[in-house]
Amino acid sequence: MELLVYATCAILAAVSSLYLLRLIAGSHRNLPPGPRPLPLVGSLLDLGAHPHRSLARLASRHGPLMALRLGAVTTVVASSADAARDVLQRHDAALSARSVPDAARARAYDEHSVGWLPPGSPRWRALRKVCSAELFAPRRLDAHQPLRRDKVRRLASHVARLAREGAPVDVGRAAFTTVLNLLSCAIFSADLADLDDRGASGAFKGVIEEFTVAVGVPNVADFFPVLAPLDPQRLRARIGRVFDKLHAIFDEQIERRVQERVAWEPPKNDFLDLLLDYRGAEDGRGFGRQTLLSLFTDLFSAGSDTSAATVEWAMAELLQNPSSMAKSRDELAQVMGAKQEIEESDIGKLKYLQAVVKETFRLHPPAPLLLPRQAEAATEVRGYTVPRGARVLVNLWAIGQDPELWAEPEKFMPERFLEKEMDFRGKDFELLPFGSGRRMCPGMPLADRMVHLMLATLLHRFEWRLPADVEKNGVDLSENFGTILGLATPLQAIAKPI
Repeated sequence: MELLVYATCAILAAVSSLYLLRLIAGSHRNLPPGPRPLPLVGSLLDLGAHPHRSLARLASRHGPLMALRLGAVTTVVASSADAARDVLQRHDAALSARSVPDAARARAYDEHSVGWLPPGSPRWRALRKVCSAELFAPRRLDAHQPLRRDKVRRLASHVARLAREGAPVDVGRAAFTTVLNLLSCAIFSADLADLDDRGASGAFKGVIEEFTVAVGVPNVADFFPVLAPLDPQRLRARIGRVFDKLHAIFDEQIERRVQERVAWEPPKNDFLDLLLDYRGAEDGRGFGRQTLLSLFTDLFSAGSDTSAATVEWAMAELLQNPSSMAKSRDELAQVMGAKQEIEESDIGKLKYLQAVVKETFRLHPPAPLLLPRQAEAATEVRGYTVPRGARVLVNLWAIGQDPELWAEPEKFMPERFLEKEMDFRGKDFELLPFGSGRRMCPGMPLADRMVHLMLATLLHRFEWRLPADVEKNGVDLSENFGTILGLATPLQAIAKPI
């Protein structure tokens, strides 16, 4: 133990020396403005438990493009729509590499994940292409429309059963399980959870949440990379155990399919079949097992948790804002009439519902800082130098709170989006819940359809109120920070069938 303490002290002393040398050198690098760093730790103490909010406060003093020293790492933060456009569009190629969190290196995840691989690598291009063309392409999404309809019907049946029993609905868990099973049927032709089995779906949701929180939590190994081999907060070990649980689930599905193929059973013609048949045009090679496991981790963590969190935030805000809830339900009644079941073709007519979703994305972006980028070479942005190797963040939460863009930005007011043409597909930099550029989330088209369909169904089929004990104090809108920004207290609401 004493040897470990001495070694740690020696490492910290070395880091401190390197830090001072780099600080002296950095004063001549034309960095963007930022807070004066403390010795060794830089501005780490300013981050707090909600870095997206802390960074927004710092940006209000130092400007929309800000440089901070976080430990031994230079970090540049874009906090305005124009600064985001510079990072994600004008300098997309130079700033599209990933700054990989140490926790994401568990089980070599970063070497196989489409989220963390370098954008120029053959594996990244192959994975991105197969997902965009075979899972999220319009023709595939259109073909899966009956599947989405079935999953949303099951969601409505689940809520109706709880309503008959007088039991509250765990909105986030119900939405999560719905999207989870949609993805698992598209990929594996099988459900992975049961809406009426709190244990099974809750356990899977817990594993995914642990993954997104642990990857997003501030990690000393990311601020002092020399300490990464020690894994001082044991986050890499913690993520490794999460991967073991997820991989066991996915491995079972893959192995079952392989055995079915050996037995010459008819193909399912789902995404797993396509991946097992895949051969690269350049080298004729397919995807290895580790790549498949990492891809499924990407799809289920990003696909299910982000959509579920958005539906939960939207319902929480509507329950806190009865006038917005009433306008949403009035629009649905007017557009749908006596028709009970929402079709995807109806969504385009529901302008206020679309505004509710946009306002939810503005106030509660699923990934408030997106995933961190890294400068591959020194790059001039807005007259300043982003040095090679610098970590680059885009603070979507700060953009959503910018008073120059939004009147009364802290308020939930869907009406603001009825007055302006704006979408969230990566072209309007005031609203970028899925990012923009070559690193934009490929699952955006599916999330767009599912979030609107689930939310419209819940509002059209049921009246909602808060449980009596919650209604006294209102909904707890405190946040649980991670790579996905969720509600700290799961939303429980009482449904009444219409």
